[in-house]
Amino acid sequence: MGYTKKELMGKKPMDLADDEFRRFLLANYTECLTREYREFEGNFIAKDGRKIPVLIHGSILRNDEGDIIGHMAFITDMTEYKKGLILAGEVQKAFLPQTKPDIHGLDVAGKNISCDEIGGDYFDYFLPHETHQRPFSVVVGDITGHGVDAALLMTTARAFLRMRAARPGTIAHIVTDMNHHLTKDILHAGRFMTLFFMSIDLKNDSLCWVRAGHDPAILYDPYKDDYDMLSGQGIALGIDEDSFYKGNRRRGLKKGQIITIGTDGIWESRNKKGEMFGKKRLMEIIRKNADKQADNILNSVYDELECFTRGRRIEDDITLVIIKITDNP
Repeated sequence: MGYTKKELMGKKPMDLADDEFRRFLLANYTECLTREYREFEGNFIAKDGRKIPVLIHGSILRNDEGDIIGHMAFITDMTEYKKGLILAGEVQKAFLPQTKPDIHGLDVAGKNISCDEIGGDYFDYFLPHETHQRPFSVVVGDITGHGVDAALLMTTARAFLRMRAARPGTIAHIVTDMNHHLTKDILHAGRFMTLFFMSIDLKNDSLCWVRAGHDPAILYDPYKDDYDMLSGQGIALGIDEDSFYKGNRRRGLKKGQIITIGTDGIWESRNKKGEMFGKKRLMEIIRKNADKQADNILNSVYDELECFTRGRRIEDDITLVIIKITDNP
């Protein structure tokens, strides 16, 4: 870090931390010191101003009678390791949609945040010219776990899904074929993938979806001020190679309705008290911002989630897609 031994003597980790890591340490100071063993990551600031990513393993020191006499920490410089992960994360982010889709009658916004540099969440859009003129479609997926292995499996799943979506067939056929292919790749790894695949055809007033073990999408109708869960049968991908998936259909689409598709990293996020963010809180944010554009609704959710979890690091990847109907069928 560029400091001499004399300069470092007497300093606490908090004195060397960057602003974000310092806030984390302050918010969790008591909890950290009372745990027999702890492990956490953060950034230190070197003497020349460089940020150094570190992994800290800490433990309590006790004497022969079991009394606490101090604390010890092993601090590992993660710079080279993080460089590789950051590069991989940039490649992975490039696979996600970079611009909003231009679809008449729909306002669409999506966002993904990984709890590590790379993650296992995924979302994508399919335009009619990419899918044998099928209606506009959106997919949200979640590989169990996160990190490098989950990211690699997500990349494999994305590649096959895009290839299969370019061929003829219903969205049920697409998901069924994807499961058949994916099971061969991930069954041995003890992983699986949940998926929600949806097509919106305003011209024919039709909403179709396939649910493969994923949480239902939420349809909010501001005129009735009620929510409808877009449920459906279907186990997660990668568990049973012979599973067959069925499509679900709904009509009665109206201007102003909002469809929310997310991953469980949102509603399962916890604050310092251990309370979950929950779906009710998510639905209330949608209701309060129903008159706004999709981007604003999306940002409102992420802003409230950040406030809710302040002082606690997110433990799962977070992905959300908001679709607002801006024209009547």
